[in-house]
Amino acid sequence: MMSGKLAFTCGDPAGVGPEIIATWLAQHRDAATEVAVIGPQRWLDSLDTTSQKIAVGLEEFSATPGQPDAEGALVAWAAVERAAEGCNAGEFSGVVTGPISKSALAKIGYQFPGQTEFFAARWGGEPVMAFCGGKLRVVLATWHVPLCEVPQLLSAQLLRRSVVAADMLAKAEGVAHPRIGVCGLNPHAGEGGLLGNDEKNFLNPALQKIAADFPGLTPRCEPGDTLFARQLRGEFDVVVALYHDQGLAPLKVIDFDESVNVTLGLPFVRTSPDHGTAFGIAGKGVASATSFTNAVTVARRLLAARAQ
Repeated sequence: MMSGKLAFTCGDPAGVGPEIIATWLAQHRDAATEVAVIGPQRWLDSLDTTSQKIAVGLEEFSATPGQPDAEGALVAWAAVERAAEGCNAGEFSGVVTGPISKSALAKIGYQFPGQTEFFAARWGGEPVMAFCGGKLRVVLATWHVPLCEVPQLLSAQLLRRSVVAADMLAKAEGVAHPRIGVCGLNPHAGEGGLLGNDEKNFLNPALQKIAADFPGLTPRCEPGDTLFARQLRGEFDVVVALYHDQGLAPLKVIDFDESVNVTLGLPFVRTSPDHGTAFGIAGKGVASATSFTNAVTVARRLLAARAQ
């Protein structure tokens, strides 16, 4: 039997991950036994919580806030490995991850662009990166790839997977009949071919076929420069962006402190706060735990939706 327990990973121990997790634990003492916290032993010893504590890394390791190093990157890597193993073994039902330093991990041999790709490799499945928890719901068709590669990656299968994920995310949040909009690749969604033919020749015909199975899907690309404002006004429940910055630029303007990174399409739930390690403010007691708190709430909501 799979446990209902969530695993919290510390992220890079020199970043804000440990302190925002400590804030959540202090504010949710009644739920502490429902989570397992994974990180370096000295940090775990400092936590006043009844949560299960799982140490990774060398026992004598102690991170200096704001000063990332190779040993801290190893701890961050070991934490996600332990969380992934725990889910595969039925020990946990999902993971809420602290922010990592991709550059620090790359220097020690971590071969994944981010944590989304890591968990897909460890668990299997077809991952889709999505965001919710604030005013916007956004699904990314592509994410950690160079912009020049995006047009070649936008297959009909990928579009369908993104729409399926968008529909799933909105329904998990209580929207019975999700209205889904898809951003165009080109300015003004190609302007009928004047500003690019991707929409006219491929994207719109593919969406028309997908819309047969999703009545709430608009069967053509919409201009990306207005679609998010239309979502805010209530015209759409979720938006599919075709590449990373197309979706995350408006999201982080509107929902920087509230939004949650959700990995859909995997056998286990995985969420994360939608911000980085913030080394510049680590250890100063000013890091907001709002996004992490929302990440836990969303993870629980997704688990409940899966159980239905």
